[in-house]
Amino acid sequence: MGPADLKPSDKPTVNDIARVAGVSLATVDRVLNARPGVRSVTVEKVQRAIAELGYVRDTAAANLARRRVYNLLFVLPATDNEFVRALQDEIVEQGQKLAHDRTILRTETAPPFDPQAIVAILDGLQPSETDGVAVFGPETPSVRDAVRRVRNKGIAVVALVSDLPSSERDHFVGIDNVSAGRTAARLMGRFVRRRGQILVITGSRLARDHLERRHGFDQIMQEAYPELEVIASIEGRDDPELVHKLLPDALKSYPDLCGIYSSAAGNAGLIQFLEEPGAPKDLVVIAHELTPMSRAALRKGTFDALISQDTGHLVRSAVRLLKATADDAPYNPTQERIRIDIYLTENMPPE
Repeated sequence: MGPADLKPSDKPTVNDIARVAGVSLATVDRVLNARPGVRSVTVEKVQRAIAELGYVRDTAAANLARRRVYNLLFVLPATDNEFVRALQDEIVEQGQKLAHDRTILRTETAPPFDPQAIVAILDGLQPSETDGVAVFGPETPSVRDAVRRVRNKGIAVVALVSDLPSSERDHFVGIDNVSAGRTAARLMGRFVRRRGQILVITGSRLARDHLERRHGFDQIMQEAYPELEVIASIEGRDDPELVHKLLPDALKSYPDLCGIYSSAAGNAGLIQFLEEPGAPKDLVVIAHELTPMSRAALRKGTFDALISQDTGHLVRSAVRLLKATADDAPYNPTQERIRIDIYLTENMPPE
């Protein structure tokens, strides 16, 4: 019986592979699981049969049969900003839902923008305890080297929210941050009604997502709105008190300020400043991430627009891609594309 003997509706099985390749089921199992002891010519026969039959392995069934458990780790910044808290909540929720699927999710935190703390976490991982890790942190040579060491151990790596070079990680899960910055600039240019200066608040110049957003923002501002001057970024380092402290000096230094783009997710210090008595009321403010605090600021008119990404989608996608990488299984790129959401007061989703 060969491939031609299968009906179009039939799903090829390991039995079909064994018949077409002319080998035993045990040999097919050894080849599928990359076990030693099979001659190269036999491996080629089995692989040729797999290709001819269009066989796609049911990894879930295979894992259930061998009682496979996925241990996945999320490395997040140790910050109190609402976006990171939302990610943590989603990880807990998904972990509860996936417990029946033999998938364990856990979280470790590192101080914001502290590469050495992330390196220490990554270097401590062992393939016997961790199948995959999603890393939300800065891009530095030391972090890139640590990611390379983790992958060399056979542990899958996903860059979460902020990307790493594609040669280092297996996948990136997050919005296109250059496009997000370009979107923010387009909104800013449309909303501002006078000439002036635009202030950008970033978390850190080590954060690739913030750098990419600033790059995209500058592209559109220079191309389409040359009458608006984008001044140097201020680094808030996810510290609300620091942002609140830096803003008065920024306004004194740039009296023609007409807009603020907050490219980081932590907005508590900015909101506190803008809602204080005496704060300028004619600034156009574009910020990131729909959280309870930013939602309230948008509703009050403190913010004019929000650019956001779905934290649930981020976590679900990271889990799917880590498991697919661990199993060397196919995945659906369209399903894993994180959408850039734009929210105004009028289209905020229900809380």
